[in-house]
Amino acid sequence: MPTKVRVAAVQAEPRWLDLRAGVAQVIEFIESAATGGAQLVAFPETFLPGYPWWLWLDSVSWGQGFFARYRTNSMTVGRTEFRRIADAARRHHIHVLLGFSERSAGSLYMSQCLIDDRGVLLGVRRKPELTSLEHRIFQSGEITEPYVFRTGIGRIGVQGGSEQLNLPARSDLERTGAQVHIVSWPGFIVARDVEWGVRVNNAATLWYSVVGQLNVIAACSVMDVAGSEFHRGPEQVKELVRGPGGHARIYAPGGQELASPLSGHQEGLLYADLELDLSVESAA
Repeated sequence: MPTKVRVAAVQAEPRWLDLRAGVAQVIEFIESAATGGAQLVAFPETFLPGYPWWLWLDSVSWGQGFFARYRTNSMTVGRTEFRRIADAARRHHIHVLLGFSERSAGSLYMSQCLIDDRGVLLGVRRKPELTSLEHRIFQSGEITEPYVFRTGIGRIGVQGGSEQLNLPARSDLERTGAQVHIVSWPGFIVARDVEWGVRVNNAATLWYSVVGQLNVIAACSVMDVAGSEFHRGPEQVKELVRGPGGHARIYAPGGQELASPLSGHQEGLLYADLELDLSVESAA
């Protein structure tokens, strides 16, 4: 029998290159989502410490000025910052899907972790398919890593933003056994003379809902590219990209939009009640 599961998607600007402030922001959203009745809250891609947009804006030499700070402010699973987030999930009895830059054994990964409502880490997924620019600072995760998690509120699949553009066959989606598909987007910029970014990315998100017959939660960052890098870039670089970036969405199977979207600049939470059959076992 279908059961309603209340979920929330975050649309917000990260606390760029400041892990301590970012963790405090994540905890605030966890508390707000739980107060709103959500049993699950999903965050954007690399929300801690923000997506490294400098990779897209100018030369590698200019971007090197940010790498040391980015690495320092990336999060290690199991350490103090991570434990604070897990504890918040436990205290507020809510599942948390967090996108973050993971520092591990000298490498950085574009990771997503799922923490359950007891504060228990169910798993970490490291993004296996990176863009050519992301490869400059991140390592690829293993393609064989699972991305569907069994939880008390259903079977949850997770992916990072650009992975949505490599659309699987419907049969592949059915084999995963997911009931909810969470995509963590880093924000949608519009580069000069390129107008299709938002339209195509939203269409890819919607595809999972229509073709896969999945509930889809798309968390998305609000981003001010110039502001995110403390205005250190040349003026001509700042003109390459314009925002505002925020396009969080929640869809029911078949494509019905379940939450009124926020404006691109607006920060907040989208809420929706998903209909899931929690009595059905996962596919093998």
